[in-house]
Amino acid sequence: MHRFANPGRFLRLARVLLPWFAVASVLGIGIGLGLGLFVAPPDYQQGDTVRIMYVHVPSAWMALFVYTNIAIASAVALIWRHPLADLAAKASAPLGAGFTFLALITGSLWGKPMWGTYWVWDARLTSVLVLFFLYLGHIALSSAFDDPQRGRRAAAILALVGFVNVPIIKFSVDWWNTLHQPASVIRLDGPTIHPDMLWPLIAMALGFTFYYLSLLLVRLRSELLESRIRALESSMVAEGRAPRLATAGGEA
Repeated sequence: MHRFANPGRFLRLARVLLPWFAVASVLGIGIGLGLGLFVAPPDYQQGDTVRIMYVHVPSAWMALFVYTNIAIASAVALIWRHPLADLAAKASAPLGAGFTFLALITGSLWGKPMWGTYWVWDARLTSVLVLFFLYLGHIALSSAFDDPQRGRRAAAILALVGFVNVPIIKFSVDWWNTLHQPASVIRLDGPTIHPDMLWPLIAMALGFTFYYLSLLLVRLRSELLESRIRALESSMVAEGRAPRLATAGGEA
């Protein structure tokens, strides 16, 4: 990964990968929604309400996946000082927060007809809400200091400390008695869900993953360009030269 510590090399790679990731995202989400809404059968108990699952479950998976990536990037940044790791964590946090928010909203919509309420303070739901607040805390800390490095370091520490919540979310339905159903896809003994419902979930999960990767590349490119602009402005100030600002007449 140190080969891609060079921003120029990374930008060249991102330019190649971004169109492929974007196309894979559109295909995955399109196929997943098509299969989930029009091909997969209704559940024998939940009826068509179960179709919320095709957005809710992949969103919940992505919430954990993105936070795990942030924790790994934070560890790499703190230990090996990889220059892109901090930026990757910062760029991922809003995306993970979006997936977590989507999981919470769709879960509430699914919970109302199943449980008779939009929200219960059980272990799974509460730990996912904590995850959402961890994302918000990471976003806030990243921009809370005048020195960007201090903000990123504080956010990295928060990400590593908060990672303990990820296994709690995963195993909460096994450790405690909750209303939330246990895992039916990622299990040691294999999925217990019917293939007609499993394939749309897999397609949506892949689509969401490539959607995240696409936006991550876009945000990383923007962060690198902003860093270059800040470095250029700092060098100009240090040399006693102010940036030329365009006026209404087109003159500086």
